[in-house]
Amino acid sequence: MAIETIFSKIIRHEANADILYQDELVTAFRDIRPRAPVHILIVPNQLIPTVNDVKPQHEAALGRLFTVAARLAAEHGIADKGYRLIMNCNAHGGQEVYHIHLHLVGGRALGPMLSR
Repeated sequence: MAIETIFSKIIRHEANADILYQDELVTAFRDIRPRAPVHILIVPNQLIPTVNDVKPQHEAALGRLFTVAARLAAEHGIADKGYRLIMNCNAHGGQEVYHIHLHLVGGRALGPMLSR
């Protein structure tokens, strides 16, 4: 069984967050430690700890992560120049909160994706 995270509390409005979008499948909110002018987290409302835990029944919510990312990129004026979408998996992938989430990052040139 998955262990509830801070994201679950944000989804239920039990923890403070600057929520930018929410529907029955996903919630999007500003990252509390932004790495760029625009840094938004988009999470499925259902707790899925890692990408390794994704099942076919999660496809609708995971697809919604991307349509909401495109919508928010346009609303924040970063769609035309570009942005990065990042999803980490487990410790070596850099995952810190074990509730999968898509980072929408942009608003400046981001440089190479990985350091050499």
